[in-house]
Amino acid sequence: MELVTIDDIRAAAEILTGVVVHTPLLPQPWSQPGRQLWLKPENLQPVGAFKLRGAYHAIAVLPDEARKAGVVTHSSGNHGRAVAYAAALFGVPAVVVIPDVAPPIKIEAVRELGAEVVLVPGSERADATERIAAERGMAVIPPFDHRDVIAGQGTVGLEILADATDADVVLVQVGGGGLASGVSTAIKALSPHTAVYGVEPAVAPDARDSLAAGRLVPYPDEQRYATIADGMRTGLSELTLAHLTAHLDGIVTVAEDEIRDAVGVLARQANLVAEPSGATTLAAYLHHADELPAGRTVAVVSGGNLDPTQLATLVTP
Repeated sequence: MELVTIDDIRAAAEILTGVVVHTPLLPQPWSQPGRQLWLKPENLQPVGAFKLRGAYHAIAVLPDEARKAGVVTHSSGNHGRAVAYAAALFGVPAVVVIPDVAPPIKIEAVRELGAEVVLVPGSERADATERIAAERGMAVIPPFDHRDVIAGQGTVGLEILADATDADVVLVQVGGGGLASGVSTAIKALSPHTAVYGVEPAVAPDARDSLAAGRLVPYPDEQRYATIADGMRTGLSELTLAHLTAHLDGIVTVAEDEIRDAVGVLARQANLVAEPSGATTLAAYLHHADELPAGRTVAVVSGGNLDPTQLATLVTP
């Protein structure tokens, strides 16, 4: 299996110049002793999440004729919003297949960008996407299981090391594994001593179990959909498992109450609006220090798209 390389990620960074925000590293004065913390706020991207990096890059490198025919994807919300935004920039049609239990705020955000939304049960999202692609001649832009998507997400890692060459630890979300694949590839290529740890919800730790087993270990939909972190309800693919096996130092699993706590801490102490998925890395930092190396730590805040009512509930101590 051909893995993404640092050269692929650097090429993606050139394409993404002027499209995505080089998000800053924000030092946190309330860091734990011996574990200075910086936050990488990908919630500041134009679509509120890191997903724009992979979506735009994958569409940009399509052949012209394929791109003109339009694109289709499936998503729990953020990737769909990113595909819709990128497609609008290119002036091409977009269809986004979304699980019917996705947060309404994410569904409406996709529609507002001009994409067609198709709602299906979560277990049918991939099949529905392939059917639409075949019927309409559209190119599929997967949410994580694609080298061009992974290369785009890897630009987060390039930016981290550009701003913190002395980082000891990087914490990154693992849902489908595209972000963690790209970030770990970039970090290990440029700074092999930096430890990269993935973070996932404890209710369905398929990444932890898959890495331990050396093969995909799926969890049933009802278990994966039990987490409040709606952006992390997908399992790994063979491609992302291969990247994580090659580059990740470990996995930390976080409980639901720890994720909720981290959303509140980000709002109250860092002035950042983070959706539950985006807060999982801080949950690992706050509640699982014994599972992580000490030293200068960067936690990726992957997104900030959540309902204001939910935010108000989670922010209240």
